[in-house]
Amino acid sequence: MATIMATGEETITDEKNAIKTYLPRIIIAAVLLVGGYFGVKAYLHGQAYESTDNAQIEGNSAPVLARVAGYVQSVNVDDYATVKQGQPLVTIDPQEYDVALAQAEADYQQSLADLENARADLQNAQANVRNVAQNARVAQSNAQVQAARRDKAQQDLQRDQNLYKEQSLTRKQLEDTQNNVEVQSRQYAANVEQINLAKTSESVAQAGIAKAKANIQKIEALIKVKQAAIDNAKLKVGYAHMTAPIAGKIGKKNVIAGQYVQPGQTLFTIVADSTFWVVANFKETQLESMQVGQPVDIKIDAYPDLDVKGRVASLSDATGARFALLPADNASGNFVKITQRVPVKIEILNPEKYKNKLRAGLSVDADVQIKQ
Repeated sequence: MATIMATGEETITDEKNAIKTYLPRIIIAAVLLVGGYFGVKAYLHGQAYESTDNAQIEGNSAPVLARVAGYVQSVNVDDYATVKQGQPLVTIDPQEYDVALAQAEADYQQSLADLENARADLQNAQANVRNVAQNARVAQSNAQVQAARRDKAQQDLQRDQNLYKEQSLTRKQLEDTQNNVEVQSRQYAANVEQINLAKTSESVAQAGIAKAKANIQKIEALIKVKQAAIDNAKLKVGYAHMTAPIAGKIGKKNVIAGQYVQPGQTLFTIVADSTFWVVANFKETQLESMQVGQPVDIKIDAYPDLDVKGRVASLSDATGARFALLPADNASGNFVKITQRVPVKIEILNPEKYKNKLRAGLSVDADVQIKQ
């Protein structure tokens, strides 16, 4: 009996020793298997994908700038609020611009009245030309009649002079005939003077027409200027009532009611909530097999469980360093080769699906599938 118990104890001891001997080996083997699995997986992934964590979500944004100066009357939105295109944002006190618009409209009406007066002056000048022309025709007709009378008086004088020589006419009759010639000649000269005056008056009247037409053209041009002033004043009145240029979300407000703003001052920035994409900066050594259209797996740091799909939209024609404020000058003698990064634009597929989670500036990991 004692022998059997001793034998059992030895068996248990041997089993414990065997476990102690083989357990580290088993653990090492398991670790190697797991490490090998993940190593092979990482290797295969590295062969089929190019990855980078140097990537961010980008989006369109539109700054809202003051276009007129004035005191802010009201601010109708809060920080980070969602707005629709055309939604009222800020009202700048429009009183100054309303007055300017009223003044411009009054000036325009005055110019319209001046135009009517100028047109009336043109009609008067044209009527004056017609009257002067009629007077000239009358003077010409009178001169023709008077010329005939003068010629007849001269013929009568020649006849009476012959009769006087023959003593068939008295001295008194000859003097009467001579006086008649002088009267008719003076009358003809007066008629000629009237013709000259009529021609001068006609020239003056024609000049009056030209002046009236020039005045009309001047006023019509001025009316266009006044109309432009009205349009400009209306624009400024409209600019005092600022609306959202695009739909999206308001960034940080830079304006409060009562603040005085200047033209060009940024009051908000609106980030469009309908268009987002990713810009990933890949190393130049990762671009050999990268092409437009390749699928991309996108992981957003803020939402690690969110699976976002995309596709390569375009590759930049220049490295990121080329867009730096001070690009590197590799012509210097202290050249150090640095691996460059090339921006790659990645289109997000079905962005509406992630509309409430995508934010411009969020960090992401991008895995481009370069092999099937």
